[in-house]
Amino acid sequence: MSILEVQQLQTHFFTNSGVVRAVDGIDFILSEGQVLGLVGESGSGKSVTGFSILRLVDVPGRIVGGRILFRGQDLAALSQQEMRAIRGDRIAMIFQDPLMTLNPVLRIDTQMIEAVRAHHRVSKKAALSRACDTLTRVGIPSARERLSSYPHQFSGGMRQRVAIAIALLNEPDLIVADEPTTALDVTIQSQILSEVQGLARESGTALIWITHDLAVVAGLADEIAVMYAGRIVESGPADAVLQRPRHPYTHGLLGSIPGLSRRGKPLQQIPGMAPNMANLPAGCAFAPRCGRASEQCHSRTPETQALSPTRSLRCHHPLSEEELA
Repeated sequence: MSILEVQQLQTHFFTNSGVVRAVDGIDFILSEGQVLGLVGESGSGKSVTGFSILRLVDVPGRIVGGRILFRGQDLAALSQQEMRAIRGDRIAMIFQDPLMTLNPVLRIDTQMIEAVRAHHRVSKKAALSRACDTLTRVGIPSARERLSSYPHQFSGGMRQRVAIAIALLNEPDLIVADEPTTALDVTIQSQILSEVQGLARESGTALIWITHDLAVVAGLADEIAVMYAGRIVESGPADAVLQRPRHPYTHGLLGSIPGLSRRGKPLQQIPGMAPNMANLPAGCAFAPRCGRASEQCHSRTPETQALSPTRSLRCHHPLSEEELA
């Protein structure tokens, strides 16, 4: 059963330099217990997609088109009061910067108890017990003692673990994670990823993992959607996308990752830089950086084509199976 269905979502920012089409008509479906890896370079629209789902886009940005169906209910049509009842309970978000989540003048126990009791009628003691258990799950030692601490008494990585714990508190149906393990060391990152996978399997929680680290999503995601210039350019099962990428951009991203099989070989590099989102080139946005671009690519925007029932692609000249072999 699908938990989230995004249909032609468009989020634009109206600036003095022009209209920035940060998210420009994307589609995807997320089922119970499924993990979607949303990947791409900085500025590709990944984080704005996450903020749009939770209706957290600030002025001058706004959702200008599309639907965000959460268990059949269009989030884009809800009032702010209705969205507040859903955020933190049925849908949670883990921000890249924990300081966006934590109040610096409140103790951790105060913030976690408030996060539980804002949505559920439970006693303060029961909420405190849940908070302690959740901190332990994300690897914070002496959790009961640390609950009485303030955010500034934690290291950056420990603050991020607290932020992740707050997102897990109410066992939501959907978690949007915006590069939440960037500040964590490898050991704790592995622990958090394992905990998130376990939550998805046991409770049916769906997860959108936003990252530029393809190595993370390789071991975490069931599906991968690759974004470039506000659009999804390739999507499909994680193994298929990572092992046989058809879009030149996806192929370039994978080619820039170090690996044991490439010892002694130079890494590939995608030439150029990401485009100015307020002044996108005509045709395919990736064409100025693509070695396969033709006149058609510079003049006509490619449409999304289905490679199979589970894979889609937006490219005039995708890599062939023979080239990949």
